Amino acid sequence: MKFKQVLPPLLILPLLLAGCGSGDETLTESDSSDDPVIERDPLTDTSSGWILNTTDEVSSNLFESGSSQGSLVNVQSVGIETVDSLEYTVVSATGIANYQVTLSQEQIDTLNARPKAATDFRSGVTTAQANVAFEFGEDIGYNSNNNCVTTGGDGYWPPGPVCPENLSRTGYFPNTPEPATEVEASGLGAMGYWVNGTSVYQWGDGQSYNNQGVWQTLAAVAEVYDVDVCGGHAANGDYHHHFNSTCLGQLVNDEGDQHSPVYGYAADGYAIHGPWYGNGVLAKSSWAVRDYDDASSSTGCGSAGVRDCVLVDEYDVAAGTVSATAGPSTSGEYTSLSGNSFSTSAGFFYEDYYWDATLTALAGEYLDQYNGHDHDGLGYHYHVTITMDNANKQVPAFPYTIGPRFYGKLQDNSIASSAGGPVIGGPMDGDLPICGPDDAPAEGEAPPDYCVPPAM
Repeated sequence: MKFKQVLPPLLILPLLLAGCGSGDETLTESDSSDDPVIERDPLTDTSSGWILNTTDEVSSNLFESGSSQGSLVNVQSVGIETVDSLEYTVVSATGIANYQVTLSQEQIDTLNARPKAATDFRSGVTTAQANVAFEFGEDIGYNSNNNCVTTGGDGYWPPGPVCPENLSRTGYFPNTPEPATEVEASGLGAMGYWVNGTSVYQWGDGQSYNNQGVWQTLAAVAEVYDVDVCGGHAANGDYHHHFNSTCLGQLVNDEGDQHSPVYGYAADGYAIHGPWYGNGVLAKSSWAVRDYDDASSSTGCGSAGVRDCVLVDEYDVAAGTVSATAGPSTSGEYTSLSGNSFSTSAGFFYEDYYWDATLTALAGEYLDQYNGHDHDGLGYHYHVTITMDNANKQVPAFPYTIGPRFYGKLQDNSIASSAGGPVIGGPMDGDLPICGPDDAPAEGEAPPDYCVPPAM
């Protein structure tokens, strides 16, 4: 069975941007009193990797709502708490990152080559300069949403998504996570925290072709022009990454010369490591793309290039297919909420994928259906997954972070619930769901800000 990952070339845009880091990633000990100091989690030292802000450092660009007070960055506290005889690591954070970015001329050129650069940027091009560092939230010339003027960060985020807000929250992560005994589905909203206190989101962007609930679009694909230079954006003010961020990788000093360190923790308590299984060896997703082009393929729909059937069970190809509302062909187009057009080649939609158990059976760097594995005494852990294209550029590999299901049990006090219940103030993602009949505004009123009006 052949595995293939076919994604639009422009998907690599946010991941081309190397040189990302944080101004405070120095570890506890330093040779110079002038160096910034950030301690690792004192409870388990480097094995947990939480990026603690011990000096009350605040962002220079993002502010407490309605004030000029800078928002605290990274993680504010990490502690231990026992609830109903189960021990948890309790993490408090604002969700505000502290990345620093330096772009090459090639990366500047890539930004300026955006299909809608003429309107995405105030002057048609970015104001960022090659080899000149800038901070998370610093103005680089984008036409950001109006809310960025009050929250800070105007000009740093592309038009479309709202700008991040200081969302002080606390997450409980079990120190002895348990494998799930029933299906624990991941969904929209925060599915965990990255080690800098920002949110882990999974594959979904809350949208589907013609709002039919089938042919669901992937955030790593359909939102490629809606993320910042670190591959993140906000929904309902919650800054998050759906897929690998080179800025986060540099923050944890991931050089790709050994097994990746911890990048974050899923809501079930299991660690999420970066993309590397070993020195120069990537962890490999075992989710494969359906073959629509071969009319006789068991994963296709009987006619070359046609999408009018879905798998009965994406975890068991042998269960066959069933008719579904027709989606675009593999040579068709899809227009995102931000007005960008994409080719709908195989691999564009969630329903294009299935778990290939024969790949998982290869073991080693191959992951399971949850996008994780257990090896070399590390215990069970997830991986962020990427592939390298022909130009040696990083491309996100479905399911990107955790899988469509959690490996572990979600406790009652988890930041997520099975099927992805909302975490902070309502349905998540910019990435927002389509408004339903119950969301209709009164005459003369604007539609609610927690959903997207349906297309007319």
